[in-house]
Amino acid sequence: MSEPVVDAAREGEGETRISTGAVGRALLVAAGVLFWGWLLLRWANDWLGGLFVPVGQPFVAPATIESFGTGIPFLAGAFESLAFAAEYLPILSEGLWLTLVLTVLGIFFGFFIAVPLSVARVYGDVTKYVSLVYTELLRGTPLLAQLFVLYYGLNFSGLVPGFLDGVFANNAAWAALVGFILNSAAYQAEYIRSALQSVDTGQLTAGRAIGLSKVDAIRYVVLPQGLRFAIPGWTNELIYLIKYSSLAAFITVPELFKRANDIASSNFRYTAMFTITAILYLALVITASRLMNYVEDRTSIPGLGSGSGR
Repeated sequence: MSEPVVDAAREGEGETRISTGAVGRALLVAAGVLFWGWLLLRWANDWLGGLFVPVGQPFVAPATIESFGTGIPFLAGAFESLAFAAEYLPILSEGLWLTLVLTVLGIFFGFFIAVPLSVARVYGDVTKYVSLVYTELLRGTPLLAQLFVLYYGLNFSGLVPGFLDGVFANNAAWAALVGFILNSAAYQAEYIRSALQSVDTGQLTAGRAIGLSKVDAIRYVVLPQGLRFAIPGWTNELIYLIKYSSLAAFITVPELFKRANDIASSNFRYTAMFTITAILYLALVITASRLMNYVEDRTSIPGLGSGSGR
């Protein structure tokens, strides 16, 4: 095969890959718009007292969806599955909201514990041992055991102040939130510690050379660089926490998994119900992953790291 023919073949392969990639991205965006459009509309409807349909009722009646498949025998099963999903999605959306709140608050407040823990671990003297004990204890024991200690052992839900009572569907959610914060802080501390150690030691020396104290040099010179390197680790932690939030169901928190399990226990359609639940978790995970990829690209240092465009 002559060179022009080879080049043309390569160009054709490249165009095919670009076309396939563009179609894949378009489908992903369309799925994301559909999912979040439905979810935000669902929440708005229920929070505003039934803006479009009565609270807890599907936007389209399951019987209507199922009727579309009556004239198409080979698609009847698919429409039946869609009707089943439509019937229970309003209830699952309530659990989805609590899952999202627990995850976001857990990783957000965990960050403010993780930063001093990681700095103490890398630059501290006595404090590094305190940080080491905390991170190893929280990372070395199951999250479910930690939730059990908080909820059953310490009766944390009974310690919730009166002004916080009723914020969540039940006070067990507070125990779950504290457990997620403490556990996430331990993992985030390790990600940040590793990122701080990847920053050239000369950076701290340079900060001290221009008159900064050790604390200020860490704060203004080392941390801004290290936190950028920690973003891939945060992505993993956010994804893990979305999935591990299902453990809150074992201390009676009515998040997504608990709602799905309650429904399945009443109609015994476990496979169908948990397939729907898995799709909802997958949608959250893909959204979190894409969002963190965007953050990583926006905060990247040119020439450093592994993000795209560096």
